[in-house]
Amino acid sequence: METAFDYVIVGGGSAGSVLAGRLSEDPATSVCLLEAGGGGASAFVTVPVGAVAMIPTRLNNWAFETVPQPGLGGRRGYQPRGRMLGGSSAINAMIYMRGHRSDYDHWAALGNRGWSFDEVLPYFRLSERNERFDDEWHGRDGPLWVSDLRTQNPFHDRILQAARQTGLPVTQDFNGAEQEGVGVYQVTQKEGERCSAARAYLFPHMGKRGNLHVETRTHVARVVVEDGRAVGVETVGGGRRRFVRARREVVLSAGALQSPQVLMLSGIGPADELKRLGIAPLVDLPGVGKNLQDHPDFIFGYRSASLDTFGVSLRGALRLMREIARFRRQRRGAITSNFAEAGGFLKTRPDLAAPDIQLHFVVSLVDDHARRLHLGHGFSCHVCLLRPRSRGTLTLKSADPRVAPLIDPAFLADPQDVEDMVAGFKLTRRLMEAPALAAWARKDMVTADVRSDDDIRAVLRRRVDTVYHPVGTCRMGTDAGAVVDPELRVRGVAGLRVVDASVMPTLIGGNTNAPTIMIAEKAVDMMRGKSRV
Repeated sequence: METAFDYVIVGGGSAGSVLAGRLSEDPATSVCLLEAGGGGASAFVTVPVGAVAMIPTRLNNWAFETVPQPGLGGRRGYQPRGRMLGGSSAINAMIYMRGHRSDYDHWAALGNRGWSFDEVLPYFRLSERNERFDDEWHGRDGPLWVSDLRTQNPFHDRILQAARQTGLPVTQDFNGAEQEGVGVYQVTQKEGERCSAARAYLFPHMGKRGNLHVETRTHVARVVVEDGRAVGVETVGGGRRRFVRARREVVLSAGALQSPQVLMLSGIGPADELKRLGIAPLVDLPGVGKNLQDHPDFIFGYRSASLDTFGVSLRGALRLMREIARFRRQRRGAITSNFAEAGGFLKTRPDLAAPDIQLHFVVSLVDDHARRLHLGHGFSCHVCLLRPRSRGTLTLKSADPRVAPLIDPAFLADPQDVEDMVAGFKLTRRLMEAPALAAWARKDMVTADVRSDDDIRAVLRRRVDTVYHPVGTCRMGTDAGAVVDPELRVRGVAGLRVVDASVMPTLIGGNTNAPTIMIAEKAVDMMRGKSRV
């Protein structure tokens, strides 16, 4: 079976939803979006607290694991990725964060013209519909709703008070002129409900635009290349293979863990690795799957008697029933929680040009990605290293497209990452021990016996894992190791681009969803050959 479209987009996540929604604005352009997962419009997605609770399961989630990590004592890490329209924007904590100006200026300094902060800021603003801020840093007319939290949780004031008691700066806007400080996160929500990339860019147009074709439960096996040009993709499923032709371009938006997988399955990647799996190399691109980066993350956890936190108890269940009723009436309260309601960007040394750690303050006791539950209530605080030196890899395990790739983020492989995490640990514990928070902690569940630097290093290796921000495996650049050029075109293959977090040459200092959406907005103008900003 064969069908043909101008653009064939592989992956309906954050980037793919943007591309399909924007490119189909032109009625003369036909767009096909292929997503391996489901539709992404259920109540488990739109109700914020429900979707976050789904992260530990395989519902709407690829739920990958890493290979054993030597830096983590041989443990396998967890790698959740969204498996539905909206992708990881439909299961994440909805934090709207761009990163630091210097991150993008660094991209440009590496030879990626057009990717400096001043050049990407207009695309952030183009995507954003911010319900509070209206200034040079923010947009008010974009598809992506960005809102203040509606939980009205008293822990917001408590963490801000703790920051002041600790001598740390407080901020009202992490995405304004200055990132540094402790504050309450803005989230991608519309009137108390999740606003995934699909809800913002895709759902309003499905069934209404005749030039927009969206398929779910469709697994792409490979890109088909003829005479050096990508001409379509081959899909597998239901016992059959199907060819979908692209008249103009094929765009891979399957994410940092699966876009390189599709490239390699298509014969585009390190030739020696492909040959070992019986895949005929078409283009020898050694950089495919290399440069994997992710934020290593440690979580402090405390028991608390406060019912302002989530937990397992009779009193908590009664409160939950009241909050569900409140959510139905007002779209406010605990059911609108993204769990990671507050946080901070802090410097472990005053001489640093930008914050080097990020905090996520969670109104629940989180243990092993919420896969291990505890009775009672509590709160947690993540601390992640924003610019780790360690670099990992993404390689094929099998030539079967339905077999997960081998994911090796190489957490804490660089000794300096360990020392930087030790400094972040100490700063975070100071904040958590400030009177405003300590008064609400009944028991330190993780670090009560951690005193020396060696103790800290040991607990880091026992408990560090991802905070869900893999990037870099199809990095853009102009050198021989780059996979795509600054226009996001795959080197050596015409008619093929990669548009997602995999193209980031370095990890940005913050959550990666908003930057991925920005990348897709900018890619639309590259593909059209004209600018909207």
